[in-house]
Amino acid sequence: MSILTVENLSHGFGDRAIFNQVSFRLLKGEHIGLVGANGEGKSTFMNIITGKLQPDEGKVNWAKKARVGYLDQHAALSKGMTIRDVLKSAFQYLFDMETEMNALFGKMGDATPEELESLLEETGTIQDVLTNNDFYLIDSKVEEIARGLGLNDIGLDRDVHDLSGGQRTKVLLAKLLLEKPDILLLDEPTNYLDEQHIEWLKRYLQEYDNSFILISHDIPFLNSVVNLIYHMENQELNRYVGDYDDFLKVYEMKKQQLEAAYKKQQQEIADLKDFVARNKARVSTRNMAMSRQKKLEKMDVIELAQEKPKPSFRFKEARTAGRVIFETKDLVIGYTDPLSKPLNLRMERGQKIALVGANGIGKTTLLRSILGEIQPVSGSVELGDYLHIGYFEQEIKTANYNTCIEEVWNEFPSMTQYEVRATLAKCGLTTKHIESKVEVLSGGEKAKVRICKLINKDTNLLVLDEPTNHLDVEAKEELKRALQDYHGSILLISHEPEFYRDVVTDVWNCENWTTKVF
Repeated sequence: MSILTVENLSHGFGDRAIFNQVSFRLLKGEHIGLVGANGEGKSTFMNIITGKLQPDEGKVNWAKKARVGYLDQHAALSKGMTIRDVLKSAFQYLFDMETEMNALFGKMGDATPEELESLLEETGTIQDVLTNNDFYLIDSKVEEIARGLGLNDIGLDRDVHDLSGGQRTKVLLAKLLLEKPDILLLDEPTNYLDEQHIEWLKRYLQEYDNSFILISHDIPFLNSVVNLIYHMENQELNRYVGDYDDFLKVYEMKKQQLEAAYKKQQQEIADLKDFVARNKARVSTRNMAMSRQKKLEKMDVIELAQEKPKPSFRFKEARTAGRVIFETKDLVIGYTDPLSKPLNLRMERGQKIALVGANGIGKTTLLRSILGEIQPVSGSVELGDYLHIGYFEQEIKTANYNTCIEEVWNEFPSMTQYEVRATLAKCGLTTKHIESKVEVLSGGEKAKVRICKLINKDTNLLVLDEPTNHLDVEAKEELKRALQDYHGSILLISHEPEFYRDVVTDVWNCENWTTKVF
């Protein structure tokens, strides 16, 4: 049975086309991976099928009474609500039914025998629905999902207004899983999850009976949970059976076949044109030339998709730093409450260090304390000599209405416009992206603009907080290569062992220092 049918969908922004006559069908039980490079329209597709965006053309039809759950990282969470309140709101329809049932009980005292019989039947029906939907086990369900995603570590009675972007996403994901809709729509759900909770989500989705559409650039995660791939490229959406690795094999084979057919046809076209040019003026061969001209005109010409610019990152390097990059003395990090034991850490020139561990234990706080952006609870940090630091923040919360050109030019005013355009293009951005405002770009495209500013700065220490969030597979691989080639020091937070394993010299597990109990 089809849960969702999309027919002849076309959409664009300004003169930039995203989809052209795209069709799609989702059946019950399908676990779909929606893949494609940054900016191909994956999140736009999600916004269209959920009704947040109206397409220029085409139809989107959901099955009647289909319950759809969408992980929207921009959803509003009201101040004054605790994490527990938000999670329990997943069962609001059951709480409403309980209220209705209690109101019916209240009417029974004044009811006639006939009315009483009708009220008892109605309350009995509601009671059955509540029992069948585990209404009286809601608290234990909330605890189970909260534990699985690490929300217990944050505290279920904490106000959602005080949460970081990553913690908010965890709460929204937990609420969505508790709702258990007919179809889950998940847009990069692993971005703010640590390894332990990614593993939990992986097991959950593997056992999920209903359908889901998942956008993710985490290939091992994608491979472990999907059975179908829809690939978005050049305004098209194509279906492939199997996981991402299966898709890649078929995609590469189709690409090679198309290129071979293109070359063969181009040779045939050249031969026909040559024959026509040489023979159309001679009476004896004019008919043959006209026949070949007609063949040329009727030919269905194969067109190869225009190659997208591939990202190419190369970090500019400043003079060599001193031997010691930083040293901490009895450093206790935190805001009001301590997040760590006293830390005596030392980083030396040439070290490339990954900070790992569960969310919420203070990895970002440690980075910001080392950089001097926040004051420690106690202790001190001493930075080494001759440091030129490049910092990639995990979250940029403020809206940015600069164009990409303005964003880079403001930071590097000595560059010419040609140099600004060239350096943005090297980061995998097209002319249309480069001239767009940063605010309208996808998460991956915004990350590429930030990387563009970073690679053009002279550095000898890179401080990177989850730099791969939102980046597509190609950009992630290129960033890994660039970090391997970098001669300076690196301090990196990442939840992707596949990414950092081949880059770093040391791994520091922050769970060994935290004051939090696991």
